Amino acid sequence: MSNIGMRIYKNIKRPSKELVEGFRGLPTPNIADNMNRFFCVSSEIKGFNNCKLLGTAFTVRSRTADNLLFHKAIDMAEPGDVIVVDVQGDKINSVCGEIMMRYAKKRGIAGFLIDGLIRDSGALKELDFAVFARGASPMGPYKDGPGEINVPVSCGGVVINPGDIIVGDEDGVVVIKAEEAAEVLEKAKATYAKESQIFKSIEEGTIDRSWVDEKLKERGCEIID
Repeated sequence: MSNIGMRIYKNIKRPSKELVEGFRGLPTPNIADNMNRFFCVSSEIKGFNNCKLLGTAFTVRSRTADNLLFHKAIDMAEPGDVIVVDVQGDKINSVCGEIMMRYAKKRGIAGFLIDGLIRDSGALKELDFAVFARGASPMGPYKDGPGEINVPVSCGGVVINPGDIIVGDEDGVVVIKAEEAAEVLEKAKATYAKESQIFKSIEEGTIDRSWVDEKLKERGCEIID
């Protein structure tokens, strides 16, 4: 008999490492703009140090105030995975701290994306490991379950599936579906190159701003002296 809400799926389909690495260095706004500005995790979820986040989603759904399945995910995840933890945005109990972060880093895990709280945030500032979460609290978790690993989860208002590509930087986190990643990557690179040319034209004094007046005219804007 199936134990719904307390189960672990071992195998997930990951995109190629080359495809994931293609997103390294691309700003999250360039990526989001090419997904019609959707699939951006809530701005309440922020990075706790200067580390960028890039990897493949390895998902955890847990009840609030519990990290038993989170611990199991760290043991199971592969190098380059981002462990995504759905604890329903709980802001009472933290679900991980420095020990879990250091262990995950040692295993080659790319980082954590947590719709909840962490602790040991001061130590994290000195640790070369990407963690994005809603905040911090010294109040720790329990280890009882239930929970599930490698199922679709909700994190910061975005549905994340195992194998999705996670990119995080100073602006926040975006989620790219694995089957759409190649197309999004190509478009995001083109946007990045286009913006680089705009920056150059600003410095050279050749930037074309005619689109502003054209848009105002299109919208019927009245300009009054």
